[in-house]
Amino acid sequence: MYDLIIIGSGPAGLSAAVYARRAGLDLLVIEKGAMSGGQVLTTYEVDNYLGLPGMNGYDLGVKFREHADRMGAEFLEAEVISVKEAGGETSAELIACHRGGDRIYRIVTEKGEYETKAVLAATGAVHAKLGVPGEEELAGMGVSYCATCDGAFFRNRTVAVVGGGDVAAEDAVFLARTCKKVYLIHRRDELRAAKILQERVSELANVEILWNTVVDEISGEGQVEKIKTRNVVSGETKEMELDGIFIAVGIHPNTELFENLVDCDQKGYIVAGEDGATNLPGIFAAGDVRTKPLRQIVTAVADGANAIAGIQEYFLQ
Repeated sequence: MYDLIIIGSGPAGLSAAVYARRAGLDLLVIEKGAMSGGQVLTTYEVDNYLGLPGMNGYDLGVKFREHADRMGAEFLEAEVISVKEAGGETSAELIACHRGGDRIYRIVTEKGEYETKAVLAATGAVHAKLGVPGEEELAGMGVSYCATCDGAFFRNRTVAVVGGGDVAAEDAVFLARTCKKVYLIHRRDELRAAKILQERVSELANVEILWNTVVDEISGEGQVEKIKTRNVVSGETKEMELDGIFIAVGIHPNTELFENLVDCDQKGYIVAGEDGATNLPGIFAAGDVRTKPLRQIVTAVADGANAIAGIQEYFLQ
């Protein structure tokens, strides 16, 4: 029996592990991959984490894990199959089962079952990918999924943004402030972004929209150098030289384990406040998986700390 089981070992989960051990909680961190760190491991350079400008993302992830190890956090590498309780598997059933009593949750993994008084969902989110040649190979080397994270590396350079929603439009506006040229590539003939964002994009002299266009390939020797595009109406293909490409075609929270337990918003994010508390007592969320306006390493780390404070309050109730 653990006080807390943390599912996920990205910045939010590792931060929570450090704060939980400082609070004297008996905890287990369950991670799916062979290495802790989450998405930060694939970030070539982190330029916006306070005090560590230019830190390699892989190295930062390693330091996060080393800190948690130093605090005595216990880790298990396993795939979590389900989060449940013997009295039921839905939020309503759990509340009915434990009304007036302590809640105990059972985490079922491929390597066995583990019981805990509280659960922290720190499972993160994944960016939707184009699935084209060169995308995986050049990720972190000109291929980015976060303009606010990596835009500073492309000052006075030529970049492309792929997508047509609010995030793509916002990225184009953000990048246009410092980039020499920004191509906004969209597969349809009109953007899905809010009208005010569309107007802002159209007002920018260094932003050019490529309508009815998709990216078929990304290439370069150790760094993005060019992309191959195709007009879906005419079938015309062309090669474009550029320095970076920002893919903004969607993000999917990893909430499958919790979607039948706690409230999620329309996009699938777990509804949780700054204390990480969900609608189901004993279940908390931190990092990219929860509803929040900004998803960055620094906000994930803060989420982990806040969630532990919330969990401590929960134990005192």
